[in-house]
Formats: sequence, structure tokens, C-alpha cells
Amino acid sequence: MTSLFDALSERDKVLQRLATDLPDVVLEALFPDMDASRVRTLIWADKGAKAEVEETPAEVKVAPAKKGGPLSLYTDGASRGNPGEAGAGFVVYDSNGEEVAGEGVYLGKCTNNLAEYDALILGIKLARKFNPSHLDLYLDSQLIVRQVLGLYKVKSQQLKPKYQQVMELLAGLPSWKISHVRREFNKRADELANEGIDCK
Repeated sequence: MTSLFDALSERDKVLQRLATDLPDVVLEALFPDMDASRVRTLIWADKGAKAEVEETPAEVKVAPAKKGGPLSLYTDGASRGNPGEAGAGFVVYDSNGEEVAGEGVYLGKCTNNLAEYDALILGIKLARKFNPSHLDLYLDSQLIVRQVLGLYKVKSQQLKPKYQQVMELLAGLPSWKISHVRREFNKRADELANEGIDCK
């Protein structure tokens, strides 16, 4: 029989494993009021130690030479079943069209529109790590693009907090522009979103 002490110990192990393995962008999406290092510090505080992980995961490392310039961000959300198993894909390109960073993240079960918003939120957070002078955003969701532009009102109670988070993140950028792009021009982000689902 598992004692209360053993259960708490197992809980700590689970929390600390999550703090170690989850990328910064995921931790910051789960806890928008704190940066990833703060979340990890709080989780590891009981043990008197911090997680021995990189501040930025290897697959999304920032290349210092590419900081400060204009960047492009492509994002996509996928939901198999709508609602169903969902993933977010986001990829950052420099001004030469070279991929700087990209990632696919499993989101659990949600609608396609929620997945699209989560992909946008995670993508902006990743792009902001590069301190871009300007960020061009591309999505194949016409609904999300028009809501961000203020052309469509956000009526869904589920989407309103996501929309608000997007607008707050964009407000922290020097300048930005959002555009709708056809699905065939967003293949990389779509690929990453589906990888996120497959790797759950």
C-alpha cells in the first residue's frame, strides 16, 4: 500500500521531471505570468536545487548572430476530430528565409481553433527570444488572422483569453504584421503540429 509520504515523493518526482523535460515555450504557456526559469525554481525549491537544464532547449536555441533582425513566424494548429488530439506547430525564419527554430508540441484534446491560437501564442513566445526588430506572422486560419486584425469579433468564451494573450504578446514587439497564407504555403508548421500529436 502506498503511504502519503510515498505519494508526495512520487508527485515531486513527476513535477521535477516535467520541469526538466518540458520546453520553455510550454512552461511559459502554462504559466503566462512567470518565465520558465521561475517555474523550474519553484518546482525544485523543496529539494534545495534547480533543474540542471538549458535555459532554452537544444531544438529552439537562439543563434546570437541572428538576434535583432526582422523575422517571420509561421504557425499552425491541428486537431484530429475537432475536438480531438491536438498539436501546435511553429517555425521561425530569418530575413534570408533560413529556418532558425521550429517545434511541434502536443496540446491534449481541444478544438482546431484553440490549437491555432495555442500555436500562435507559443510561436510568438519563441520568436520573442530572438529580440526581432519586426515580426511577420503567417497563419492559414483566416478566422484567427481576422480576429487579431480586429475585423472579426471574438465571440467564443474559450477563445477570448487566448486572443487577449496573443494581443499582449504582440504589444511587446517593436512592430509586427499578420497575414493569412494558403495551407500549401504553411507546410512546415503543419508538419510540426502533426509531429506534436504523434509524439504525445
